[in-house]
Amino acid sequence: MALKASEVAVGQSFESTVVENLTRTQIVQYAGASGDYNPLHTDEVFATKVAGYPSVFAHGMLTMGMTAKLLTDRVGVDHLLAFGGRFIALVWPGDTLTARATIRELSDAADDGSVLVELDVVTVNAEGTEVFKGQATARAET
Repeated sequence: MALKASEVAVGQSFESTVVENLTRTQIVQYAGASGDYNPLHTDEVFATKVAGYPSVFAHGMLTMGMTAKLLTDRVGVDHLLAFGGRFIALVWPGDTLTARATIRELSDAADDGSVLVELDVVTVNAEGTEVFKGQATARAET
């Protein structure tokens, strides 16, 4: 669903749960899809006994990809122009993540009359801990 310029305003937020009860299977499936088989993400014994973590944990890019779902669902794949951010905290099996995008700025696009929408993006776990923080740019149709 594309954003409509007439329906957006600075300060407006969009929020969605992007994963409920993240499973180890989902983490391993992402390892296969990405080719990143780091044992911190895929091997419980290595993660706990060798590296000292309480469990395996999600790839940062899996967290970012799940966060992107909020953006593509709300602004449309063809209208998302840029998306980036940083990983703030680890995401564990069992986590439920909620992403929120808040419109920071609106400006006229160059030639086509559309509006550029600058968004601040944050993803939190069920305890409210930020696990990802970033920004995105999207185009809103007139």
